[in-house]
Amino acid sequence: MRQEDRACLLLHGFTGGPYEVEPLARALEASGWHCRVPRLPGHDEGLAGLAETCCDMWLEAATQEAELLAQEYGAFDLVGFSMGGMLGIHLAARYPVRKLALLGAAAIYVSPGRMVRNIWHSRGEERNVLQFKMKQTPAKAVLQFMRLVHRVRPDIRRVTVPALVVQGLRDPIVHPVSARYLAKRLPCVAETVYYPRSRHMLCLEEDADDVICKVRGFLDA
Repeated sequence: MRQEDRACLLLHGFTGGPYEVEPLARALEASGWHCRVPRLPGHDEGLAGLAETCCDMWLEAATQEAELLAQEYGAFDLVGFSMGGMLGIHLAARYPVRKLALLGAAAIYVSPGRMVRNIWHSRGEERNVLQFKMKQTPAKAVLQFMRLVHRVRPDIRRVTVPALVVQGLRDPIVHPVSARYLAKRLPCVAETVYYPRSRHMLCLEEDADDVICKVRGFLDA
């Protein structure tokens, strides 16, 4: 594949936005990738529209992006963060994805009780963000997120492309065992990487440079 033909779809997480993967997208664009970083339905600022969305809408939005890239570039790379990782698995089982990078993919998420405890023990800006998201996230949307995860899990074994699994060991949202769950079920895992210092926002925290370098190297190989 010529460098100018490389494309990558980057999908953000539940209650998040493109900002969660933008540092990685910028690094890939600087290395020659054409990147698409869509905002999923209901994930506007303040999450005002989240209650009116469902998992089918998130799947459809991601599917439309995959179809556009497949038409223009043929094969394309895919990076999925958190819920975006589950969307990425769904797409990789159906579209010409060349390589799949899963960052804190939400195959196994923490229980609501553990999340509350994690928020209680968090500090500073992270605590403020987690508290805001819990207050602004409708219960209906949480159920739709859970439905999406359960729907996509059977697709994990259908993904035959090389996959990179990245997980923060201090993640308060996606249980660290999620990476092991994925690595055991994905047919072609190139590498599973754990970051002991990282929590959930892998592209925004202190290990972000290492995470970005690891993903870029995987896609570039």
